[in-house]
Amino acid sequence: MSDENPFAKMMQQGQDWARQFNPDMSSFVPKGFADLFPTMSADMMETFFGKGLNPDGLDAKTRLLLTLTGLTITGAVAEDQIRITVRHLIAAGATRQEIAEAIAQAGLFGGVPAMTTAMTLATEELSKDDDA
Repeated sequence: MSDENPFAKMMQQGQDWARQFNPDMSSFVPKGFADLFPTMSADMMETFFGKGLNPDGLDAKTRLLLTLTGLTITGAVAEDQIRITVRHLIAAGATRQEIAEAIAQAGLFGGVPAMTTAMTLATEELSKDDDA
């Protein structure tokens, strides 16, 4: 049996594969990756994530608020996903107050550092609207 960490070995294999696939991938930095994803229209979000799936179910804004809460509770490590979710919440008609409340509520379960990180990311995304 090997003393090598299986996770480290898996990561190394993935990096080797990416380098073989595209040598530039070895220096890929995902910063700003979220900006590559377009924001869906409110109608499209409602169709795919809201009442289009279940007419008696949750609307898209509520589902996205739950998504933001979950992303915050996990420690707010999925920064791009938080940014994308905040952008979609804005398009779905969520207010700044609703977004802040969802993050603050999640802070009770995920901790203050996670809440602070998520709030910082959300504030950055919301400030983009101020600049537009």
